[in-house]
Amino acid sequence: MAKQRKRPAVAYLIGLGLDNHDGHVRVTQGENFSIFDGSAETHARMQRTCIKLNEKLTHKGRRLADVSPAEFRDLLAEID
Repeated sequence: MAKQRKRPAVAYLIGLGLDNHDGHVRVTQGENFSIFDGSAETHARMQRTCIKLNEKLTHKGRRLADVSPAEFRDLLAEID
């Protein structure tokens, strides 16, 4: 019987801004996140949130894939 290998958990954030009315296409990609469109203000806020989240995870020595949903919500609450 073949031994099954356990794949490492993967997590990725996708941000989609729906309030873009100026026709400018905004795309930002970073470690474990991609952000698409949105107004300049919305896009910047999503960028800041993803960057701060990654900083907090790095500081704690954790990966996004290792964080429980409850801990993820707590980290986001700390950022805003």
